[in-house]
Amino acid sequence: MTLTPRKAGAVGLLALVPVAAYAAGVGGLYTGLITAVNVLLIMGILYTAFTPVEDGEHASHG
Repeated sequence: MTLTPRKAGAVGLLALVPVAAYAAGVGGLYTGLITAVNVLLIMGILYTAFTPVEDGEHASHG
C-alpha cells in the first residue's frame, strides 16, 4: 500500500479531533478556532509540497 498525499492529508485531518477536545475542555472557542486554522494550513502546505509535479513545457530548457 502506498501512501499518497491525498491519503496522508486525510490522516492528518484527524489532528482536528484533539483540537476540538482542547477547545471544548481548556482552551475555549477562540483558541480552538486559531488552532484548527493552523492545523488546516499545515495540512494544506504539506499536501501542496508532496503532490507530484507534472512534466510540462516550462520544465524543459532545451
